[in-house]
Amino acid sequence: MQTAQKISPCDKAKSAPATGHIRFLQFLNRHGRWVVVFSLFLALAAWEAAARLWNFPAFILPRPAQVAQRFLRALLDGSLIRNSAFTLLEVLLGLLIGSLAATVLGYFLARSHLLDRLLSPYLVASQAIPIVAIAPLLVIWFGSGIFSKILICSLIVFFPVLVNTIVGLRAVPENLRDLMRSLRATRWQMLCYLELPAALPVLLGGLRIGATLSVIGAVVGELVGSDIGLGFLVNVARGQYDTALVFVAVFTLIAMALSLYGLVVLLEKRLLAWQNCSGGY
Repeated sequence: MQTAQKISPCDKAKSAPATGHIRFLQFLNRHGRWVVVFSLFLALAAWEAAARLWNFPAFILPRPAQVAQRFLRALLDGSLIRNSAFTLLEVLLGLLIGSLAATVLGYFLARSHLLDRLLSPYLVASQAIPIVAIAPLLVIWFGSGIFSKILICSLIVFFPVLVNTIVGLRAVPENLRDLMRSLRATRWQMLCYLELPAALPVLLGGLRIGATLSVIGAVVGELVGSDIGLGFLVNVARGQYDTALVFVAVFTLIAMALSLYGLVVLLEKRLLAWQNCSGGY
């Protein structure tokens, strides 16, 4: 006959924090969107309180209402839309070119250890140079037009996507490669039906990072030398001590980066839907 196990008060005290932690995580999971909205409301309230408490002038710290009014003015006069569209074009082209180049080169580096040994030192050394340091050179060499901004975006996107591509391709199990060889699969079939699907989760993780970094690359290029774009808008507003317009441009860049990140997440869910299906068996 089994005896009931007694639970001491000390065990109850130890399990209480764990239970509370689990309940808190469950609450966040159920009400995650409202938590985000509430945190944004708290941030705006703290911003408004700081501006009122220390009575900062508008050119030091404008209030949220002043930033909202400046946003409406920039939106109505077309300056915000025009500059945002140009920056978004640079970001999308730079992200596309940088990701494609990194994926192609990453495939060859993952397949050839000799090529990896030859190029890896130069690729790693290139990351030791801040993009802010070489951006003026690129603007001088290629002009202040859109090409230099796309190039800067591509360079800043290139390395994260490259590393994730190499890691993802080298993580493909060798027994699956042997299976494809036994089926006499061509190199193209092995790439399409084995290597890319297996490396896709890691590759898309690099694309998430690249999507946010591409916005930084575009702004850096525009800050160095441009006559249009959100970086140019920041330069103009800074020269005029229009700090509210600086906030408008910064918040627009944040929204752009979050939107690109969200699109990559949606793409990841769409392309990796087979993982959820296979997990049910």
